Amino acid sequence: MAGMLLGAFVGMLSETSLNTALPKLMAAFHTNLATIQWLVTGYMLVIGIILPLSSLISRWFTNRQITVFGLGAFIVGAAISACADSFSVLLAGRMIQGIGTGLILPLMFATAMQIFPPQKMGAALGICSLVIMFAPAIGPTLTGIILGFLSWRWIFWLFIPFLLIAMTFSLGFLENVNHISRPHIDWLSIIESAVGFSGLVIGTSLASRDGWLSVPVLSALIIGIIVLAFYVYRQLHLTEPILNLKVFKKSEFTTGALLVMLDFGVILSIMYLMPNYLQKGMLVPVAMTGIIMLPGGIVNAVVSAIAGRLYDNVGARKPAIAGFILALVGALLFAFANSKSSLAYVIAAHVILMIGCPLAMSPSSTNALSSLSGLQSADGSTILNTMQQIVGALATALATSFYEAGRITATGSRALRYTQGFHWGIYFAIVLIIIALAFSFRLAKNKPASQDIA
Repeated sequence: MAGMLLGAFVGMLSETSLNTALPKLMAAFHTNLATIQWLVTGYMLVIGIILPLSSLISRWFTNRQITVFGLGAFIVGAAISACADSFSVLLAGRMIQGIGTGLILPLMFATAMQIFPPQKMGAALGICSLVIMFAPAIGPTLTGIILGFLSWRWIFWLFIPFLLIAMTFSLGFLENVNHISRPHIDWLSIIESAVGFSGLVIGTSLASRDGWLSVPVLSALIIGIIVLAFYVYRQLHLTEPILNLKVFKKSEFTTGALLVMLDFGVILSIMYLMPNYLQKGMLVPVAMTGIIMLPGGIVNAVVSAIAGRLYDNVGARKPAIAGFILALVGALLFAFANSKSSLAYVIAAHVILMIGCPLAMSPSSTNALSSLSGLQSADGSTILNTMQQIVGALATALATSFYEAGRITATGSRALRYTQGFHWGIYFAIVLIIIALAFSFRLAKNKPASQDIA
């Protein structure tokens, strides 16, 4: 699975690595924050379209074919982005990269579910979760270091060597473990999925620029919600659905999925807000921004690896509750930060947050997927990863809206205005953490026993 893991890591790294570079890219392409944000949300848009189809795709093509095609698409997209001479070309390259991530990410989880025994499932999925958690945490750090010495184009050039290594591993060692059944393709479901999820992502993306009550935003959101309602109804009544939504009958899956979504929303919100606060609120150079965020990224990786093994020993409930409590402490520390706060204080708040989020993420994800078995495992993986991207786009857009609202309503120096914007964004993250903490008490005290779902 080395090729899959490395490919998924680069995909998630790409999802958040540009947050630190957004101010530089705004200046390079002479555009505003709401427009440049499309480099993040456009990437998520493509992933959100591809992900719901991954369960169907895995029944038509082998996991080696899917992985190799996905890595190839990512390499092409990265090269286009690195050579871009306009914002539109850069955005096109980013969206091609999204194809690769959308294919590989759910396949990684589904493959792990097939090849590892139940007693090792927590550790195996913990490594997969490490990919999901560590990449967003380390992305801003790497970007900051790159921008301190090189052009923004090197962010994309440096993806390619790792993708080529992943391609070599996949071609040489990846075994085909998925079952090829080539079921009937319901094209109406595919269209509904693409239109529905696109409506949600586009609506939330436009909100930071046009406002949540503007006609374009409301139109996109309403269309997205209505079409998705038809999509859900169709999947529940088809003999061979594109995506088996009946997995939500399992309360363990539903609770675990909700906690993963909230946790992921917190992570992406912080990863978006923190570089802006450091650069514009504390006036820290871009290269130093990456160094400041490095300790949190390292801690994130260590905790992600440990949290999976905790699930094998004690289940999901205790790690999830402890994780969200620590995340709340870290977010509250950020809420009291200001433009004069010491770097040690900011690093400490980030480290505490990066202990809490992965401590809750991996057990919650494993708890959800371990409650399923057979073909439902692929559907569960697809649902989790799809919802993560939609929630990621929504959380980033909401964090942007709160950040801009706080900045605009503030008075005082430029640094003070950006600091208040950061505080408003943090309040949003705190609300997500409190909701997640409340739901974490609904997790079973023991690990769920997997069973088939009709």
